[in-house]
Amino acid sequence: MSGVRLFVGGLTRIDDQGQSTGIWKQAISGPVELGIEGLAGDVQADRRVHGGVDKALHQYPEQHYRRLAEHFPAIAAQLLAGSIGENVSAGGFDESSVCIGDVFRLGRARLQVSQPRSPCWKIDHRYGTDGVARSVAELGLTGWYYRVVSTAAVSSGDQLELLDRLPGAVSLAELWQVWRQHRPDQETLARLCAAPGLTAGWQKKLHDRLHWLRANVGAALPDRPSFHPRQD
Repeated sequence: MSGVRLFVGGLTRIDDQGQSTGIWKQAISGPVELGIEGLAGDVQADRRVHGGVDKALHQYPEQHYRRLAEHFPAIAAQLLAGSIGENVSAGGFDESSVCIGDVFRLGRARLQVSQPRSPCWKIDHRYGTDGVARSVAELGLTGWYYRVVSTAAVSSGDQLELLDRLPGAVSLAELWQVWRQHRPDQETLARLCAAPGLTAGWQKKLHDRLHWLRANVGAALPDRPSFHPRQD
């Protein structure tokens, strides 16, 4: 088990066109209510790609900041827990040890892992450095989202404990690695589409890519487009 730190934030305007972000978070000690759409007091700027019941909480492994600091030493002092916009920071768990559909207990609340976080250009803006979002994607240091299965008041210092893993569960690391492959194996894609607990949005992305590969098998497939940071 691992004790957590919790973070919430409001909106910050980031340009003259009126774009905003909720990436700037502040640590809270609690107790704070955790509802089906996240922590009380936490706000998302773009509800099309942030928040909602399937992305109620974002967890980011604390140890990832050390790896990012190795790649971006000039901003190492900024790479602190909470700074990439997560709600939950904890050590120990990472994408290789956490699976889609895993059910965790946080205090008296119950959470289920729903999907990885796809890095957003706002990460680069947050740190004032180009390339951070790309490195997050390339290194697979994405963190993950939870849906809230059972609501409760939670506090920093609460224990995070894995309660249940579904049969056929797929690790976040495998999902991310296959998704980023140039021409992934079709049978593997089909298996990932059926990963228990995966969000409908990710199921559709995987299914659409599988359908395209099946339709073009044996053809001269075009190169996959280069990475463009986004958030979903």
